[in-house]
Amino acid sequence: EKDIISVSSQTRAIDLTGELAQMPAAEEEIEEIQTKISENEFEEYITSFNEPRLYGLRVNTAKISVEDFLKISPFELTPIPWISNGFYYSEEDKPAKHPYYFAGMYYLQEPSAMTPANLLPIEPGDRVLDLCAAPGGKSTDLAASLREMFGDRFILVTNEVMKQRVGILADNMALWGDPNVVVTSDDPSAFSSLPGFFDVIVADVPCSGEGMFRKEEAAVTDWSQETVEMCARRQAEILHSAAQMVRPGGRLVYSTCTFAPEEDEQAVAAFLASHPEFEPEEVEAPWFEKVENGGYRMWPHKLLGEGHFAAVLRKTGTDDEDIPISGGEKLPKQWLSFAKELGITLPEGKAVFFGQNLFWAPEEMPDLRRLKVMRPGLELGTVKKDRFEPAHALALWLGNAAPSVSFPADSFEVKAYMHGETVAAKHKGWCVFCVDGFGLGWAKGDGNILKNHYPKGLRR
Repeated sequence: EKDIISVSSQTRAIDLTGELAQMPAAEEEIEEIQTKISENEFEEYITSFNEPRLYGLRVNTAKISVEDFLKISPFELTPIPWISNGFYYSEEDKPAKHPYYFAGMYYLQEPSAMTPANLLPIEPGDRVLDLCAAPGGKSTDLAASLREMFGDRFILVTNEVMKQRVGILADNMALWGDPNVVVTSDDPSAFSSLPGFFDVIVADVPCSGEGMFRKEEAAVTDWSQETVEMCARRQAEILHSAAQMVRPGGRLVYSTCTFAPEEDEQAVAAFLASHPEFEPEEVEAPWFEKVENGGYRMWPHKLLGEGHFAAVLRKTGTDDEDIPISGGEKLPKQWLSFAKELGITLPEGKAVFFGQNLFWAPEEMPDLRRLKVMRPGLELGTVKKDRFEPAHALALWLGNAAPSVSFPADSFEVKAYMHGETVAAKHKGWCVFCVDGFGLGWAKGDGNILKNHYPKGLRR
């Protein structure tokens, strides 16, 4: 029943959930952590493993301001001090089951994990790449920030190489409903076809996960020195690939959720030694501890969040070349008729076809034929022989900017709609079904009843 932290030649045990989680010997790793903090702080660090994990919610400021969201929020929220649109919430609130979640009004993310995307000095027209993006926390944050600041003057490419994870990423970005986001699924080395194309690259790399010991018991039981060394090798490969894609004057944000020096300071030092064109850049991060090579560490005993490491690296020199931008395709008459009927005006961009599926891609999207593209922008819908069927992502982007019907979040109608049922409403033709004015999906009315077009995979 006691909380136990023991370091010996055989085992280290950490009580995370009331039961002992056993793992292989990790004496060297513990000693390395002890060298970074004082003896008193080390006790606080160990004790923090037995504290409850924290839950974070980040408001989608591209859809609603923080002030307006707080007026309608059904949850008890406490501000995260270093994230202007981030809040702690209680696990009992269950925000992942609320209609607002399915309208893309917020994203659920561990508080410290919100940090890397907030360290970036982003400028209008920037081309941004989230290189290891699943499940989409940093990408949704970047997309909302870019749109809030610059409107349509940006492109965000969000990539995930693992097949079993990229589907989740694509779904989350569709839920976010931003036309300037392109989802890919390729190894970082495959982006060599885009040398010097991106102004900003976020590389939140796979790691040994020491910073997640409190959050995930599996992070404890799966840890080993071999895992640390394997991750460090993979991280070096990812950083090398990323270096080629950053334009001179651009920035690379490297982040992990571990404390292992091999994956943090040493990884950055090795990268800087082999890539002298990069230099560490200081950023304003008063809540975090500054470490070597311009890095910043977030300790779980010093703030209300899990453990993370991040460093911002700037590529020196001047830009001397550019990547050709690909052309678009002609919008089909089926879409033009549908858009006219609903009064839809698309932002700057270009049409791209994937089979019968029509997408609206960012104007700055380059030729991506050498990459595995999952979503080349906002999915508009499917072109049929004599009609156009709108995509779910289009409804989430439009909201009440198109013909719509709206009901309160706690209404019978919203519950019925999300179950896949018909809803009574005096509307004819296609409309966006909204919750408190924010798009949930499509419906089609006959003047009395709305036929449900909510995706079957989302019904609940």
